[in-house]
Amino acid sequence: MAQRKALGRGLSALLGTSDLVTEQLREIDIDRILPNSHQPRKNFNEDGLNELADSIREHGVVQPIVVRALDDGFFQLIAGERRWRASQRAGLIRIPAVVREANEHAALEIALIENLQREDLNPIEEAQAYNQLIVEFGMTQEEVARRVGKNRATIANMLRLLRLPPEVQQWLRENRLSTGHAKALLSLSDLNAILDSARKIIQGNYSVRQAEMLVARYSSGAQDGSETGAIVVDPNVKAAIHALEQALGTKVTVQESNGKGKIEIHFFSFEEMNRLYEGLLRAKF
Repeated sequence: MAQRKALGRGLSALLGTSDLVTEQLREIDIDRILPNSHQPRKNFNEDGLNELADSIREHGVVQPIVVRALDDGFFQLIAGERRWRASQRAGLIRIPAVVREANEHAALEIALIENLQREDLNPIEEAQAYNQLIVEFGMTQEEVARRVGKNRATIANMLRLLRLPPEVQQWLRENRLSTGHAKALLSLSDLNAILDSARKIIQGNYSVRQAEMLVARYSSGAQDGSETGAIVVDPNVKAAIHALEQALGTKVTVQESNGKGKIEIHFFSFEEMNRLYEGLLRAKF
């Protein structure tokens, strides 16, 4: 019988199992496997789990989970919690697993990156996972970007979501607000204005464009959300602001009048200030 690879190329390289063969797989009692309490994914779609459970009943577990052995004869999940949960629903007693030698620190790093590469976290879970890699593993935003295959500006923009009020973060978890809505809200500095705008976006089922217009009215001083006092921004200036924010990964404001003005680059932490400072020094003008 030909030996088979058990994991996809990208994930197998991450987990150190690129040469995995069937002899390295184990069938483990499903009730001896414990979830990883530090794993970033907290919400599991019930319908999706039921569909996966139906597939497992018919076809079995196609891709093994990855675990590490604990001292008491139990195992801790590193990757594959969704498959493990669905297998329980499908009534499996044992599940195919790859046992990795990894300490708790390494297991957490693998779990974080594995989940981020699968791109099925909600925006707040994703932002919290990036933040964990930076805070607990000492990675820079550039290093995180390389590990998960995204550009640094994307990482910086996602991390900014953690500055939103807890209520707004919860609405993002519940998919009542999108990441686009959240980015529009981040241009407001007043927490009450952010909360009020977020409620209006949800109640009115606003598109991202409508949310941006609402936030612009708040920024101009029209707290009731009316058109009164709205500032007309030159489309070219607006496009330039958007391009700068995407390139720098932070809020940018431009004040312009009669061809003169100033550009303000905002930072929200000492680390972010250093990042912007070093990036600007490297830039060629």
